[in-house]
Amino acid sequence: KVIWTVLVTILGYASSLPVGDDSLCAAEELAKYKIIFTGKWSQIAFPKQYPLYRPPAQWSSLLGVTHSSDYSMWKKNEYASNGVRDFAEKGEAWALMKEIQEAGEKIQSVHGIFSAPAISSGTGQTSTELEVHPRHPLVSFVVRIVPSPDWFVGIDSLNLCEGHHWMDEVSVDLFPYDAGTDSGFTFSSPNFATIPQDTVTEITCSSPSHPANSFYYPKLKILPPIAQVTMVKIKKSQLGLSAPFINLPAKSNEITDPVS
Repeated sequence: KVIWTVLVTILGYASSLPVGDDSLCAAEELAKYKIIFTGKWSQIAFPKQYPLYRPPAQWSSLLGVTHSSDYSMWKKNEYASNGVRDFAEKGEAWALMKEIQEAGEKIQSVHGIFSAPAISSGTGQTSTELEVHPRHPLVSFVVRIVPSPDWFVGIDSLNLCEGHHWMDEVSVDLFPYDAGTDSGFTFSSPNFATIPQDTVTEITCSSPSHPANSFYYPKLKILPPIAQVTMVKIKKSQLGLSAPFINLPAKSNEITDPVS
């Protein structure tokens, strides 16, 4: 009888243990943040093959999601989804938004989706707002580097919750990534599909190790940040009603306006 009681106690305790890191969040019900994306892609910082026209250096719209650990928009050293491929290569958001919506419907791993307008130059800022929940405290997003074969910057599963509270502010330097779907070396390379597809890899000053690579700076130890993102918690007194998960647009292939 004693052994049975101990066994039941252990099983009951085990069933109450958190499954993932995000389930440890014991913060208030929800939090809202302003997210500010800053492009730092200047000709001074990145002089090699810097795009001046057709098109000049710029950034696509930002597409992001708040989610649990059950969902992943993209991960370093893993294969990009079809949606991430379309976004990284062409800036087309429809397939990626469909993937996000399906994840939210099937396993309730997505709390919300957000976007911010494109930046028409390599330097500048764009911003929007996002909402996180204790069961969905992670933030991921992508921004395409324009022009480029399949290069982007972004965040993968940044946790804004620290135990019993939400972080007040967090800033992250961003560096370029290769989606692994196009084999071009330069910003203006023609479409050249990678077959078989490669994994998502970080682009550094020495990798890919090829003189033709637009980010190849062998004299540098590391690349300077090409962008930065800052998330600032909005005070509770400023919070409005929470918005539901958005519906996908009927006939749109790109995001042109911020989504609340």
